[in-house]
Amino acid sequence: MPQQPPPLYSTATLIQSCRKELRQQIRQARRSLKEEQQTHYAQTAAKLAVAHLCQLKARRVAVYLTNDGELDTKPLIEALWQAGIEVYLPRLHPFSVGNLIFLRYDKNTQLQQNSLNIWEPKLDITQMILAHELDVVITPLVAFDKQGNRMGMGGGYYDRTLANWQTVGRPMPIGYAHDCQQVDSLPCEHWDVPLPVIVSPSAIYEYHARD
Repeated sequence: MPQQPPPLYSTATLIQSCRKELRQQIRQARRSLKEEQQTHYAQTAAKLAVAHLCQLKARRVAVYLTNDGELDTKPLIEALWQAGIEVYLPRLHPFSVGNLIFLRYDKNTQLQQNSLNIWEPKLDITQMILAHELDVVITPLVAFDKQGNRMGMGGGYYDRTLANWQTVGRPMPIGYAHDCQQVDSLPCEHWDVPLPVIVSPSAIYEYHARD
């Protein structure tokens, strides 16, 4: 009896292909939003997020700077400052490739573009904080599903940062995204860190803890 030919693609290859295509579709969807939509959604999401953070009594919050059509974080940052909450920004680790460090951010902080063309604070170790000293990390994402799974850009920076958050209890990750970035189900890998909370312009989604 003739043997069956091997599959053209392994399961892992098919998952990666699916993730790549989904990333492209969702990124295009959020880039397609009109400027007035972006402004309105950013302001609405900021109000929801700050109310939730105040409920959590968060005092130190890391926030990313917007890139590639992401939900604009400027209104959120302004609202955090007004609420007296310390704001920190991620920066690519200068020595450990693939990892992040976090530095205090205020209106006088000098920024520069990194190798990924994303704005980040200039290195100043006097402004640095350890990840577990943060209360919350506002987490960027490309897509999220109805179970709280997150798909990032594929670099794994936030997955590494948040790998032990459930064990340590800090920092709590909160996803931040447009409603158009939600899908029914995501193809996940074992290293993907699910999120307990995701804020969009229309709702706050909370998910039960998983083992």
